[in-house]
Amino acid sequence: MAEGKKLFIKTYGCQMNVYDSERMAEALGAEGYVVTDRAEDADMVLLNTCHIREKASEKVYSDIGRLRPLKQAKPDLKVAVAGCVAQAEGEEILRRAPMVDLVVGPQAYHRLPEMARRVAAGGRALDTDFPAEDKFDHLPKLRSRAAPAAFLTVQEGCDKFCAFCVVPYTRGAEVSRPAARILSEARALVDCGVRELTLLGQNVNAYHGEGEGGTWGLGRLVRALAQIEGLERIRYTTSHPNDMADDLIEAHAEVPQLMPYLHLPVQSGSDRILKAMNRRHTAEQYLRLVERIRAARPDMLLSGDFIVGFPGETEADFDATMQILREVNYGMAYSFKYSARPGTPAAGRTPVDDAVADDRLQRLQAQITAQQRAAQDAMVGREVGVLYEKPGRLDGQLAGKSDHLHAVHVHDPAGRVGELVRVRITAAGPNSLAGERLGG
Repeated sequence: MAEGKKLFIKTYGCQMNVYDSERMAEALGAEGYVVTDRAEDADMVLLNTCHIREKASEKVYSDIGRLRPLKQAKPDLKVAVAGCVAQAEGEEILRRAPMVDLVVGPQAYHRLPEMARRVAAGGRALDTDFPAEDKFDHLPKLRSRAAPAAFLTVQEGCDKFCAFCVVPYTRGAEVSRPAARILSEARALVDCGVRELTLLGQNVNAYHGEGEGGTWGLGRLVRALAQIEGLERIRYTTSHPNDMADDLIEAHAEVPQLMPYLHLPVQSGSDRILKAMNRRHTAEQYLRLVERIRAARPDMLLSGDFIVGFPGETEADFDATMQILREVNYGMAYSFKYSARPGTPAAGRTPVDDAVADDRLQRLQAQITAQQRAAQDAMVGREVGVLYEKPGRLDGQLAGKSDHLHAVHVHDPAGRVGELVRVRITAAGPNSLAGERLGG
């Protein structure tokens, strides 16, 4: 095995891509690659791409172009493209960007070592299959961690086929990992010092993995994970409203390790637009679900996703979105102007005028910002748990996340990364909170 080779990874998009990048780094570790944070030092540059947002492909090609001088200076440099743009445009990437040596889709990255050997011998490699084997069975089992919080993929793909979304085409059908394998990986992570796990899936609460006694839902998986000694916190993302099962809602009330934060996208407050989006729920159904969740966990902080300017959206439809935003009173939310994704059902529909969509986005974002700031201001004086994840910018300062996923900075010279401490919030800023450690 060759030694001393360096790997630089640029990760685009979602938390699942962050997880995938870690696993790809581990897979390539078998070929002697060690991660570097400088592309200039690398023997391989890997772009782990996302296909969700507008002009995603163009951004990837631009980044490939920026690597050209580096490739010219280092002819042996290998350039790899992974992720959802790779899945959607694999052969086109190799045709359009001759300097790319390797293209791998998100379901095939366990084959990276073999592909790396092929390109090291002077060839090019393309694999965008949806292989029958489980990629997780072919990845390294042992993982070393420096950070106390980690991602853990439990489910991939989506069967919902929302009219605006490329995920079913780039990630494939819903597949859930067997519970035993998830629990084994979770224990290994905890043994490496991880104290908080975020369970990942394109539609994570649709989890339906094989487990002892039959099929497990996400609620049962959460309860089993909570039995792992040393695992102090559990989160999950991203959820679909139609898959919030009763046992999962009950777990929020009964499992103390399950944090009071839930990302539950609604996308629109208009039933007409929700139907056009193929969301398969109404605004009223969503609101009643929120009531049930908050009844189970009264201090739940909700976040959501919103799309404005979806084809056919009128001002009345947008007003309905603003209404649901105010009624739910999200503590965090993410808003986007609709952009057509090639191959999706909505791509051929007549778009909303760009200036109108821009205006709606600005109004929506202003309301989100006001609600987010109010939620952070309301934390002042409260006691929360904070998991220290890294040193802060100031001497003696540590930074971490609260139970509600707020960033918190604490002056604690005696503290250390990995500690879960009680903190009283003393101040709220635009993007983070400040606090003081309680109990010494």
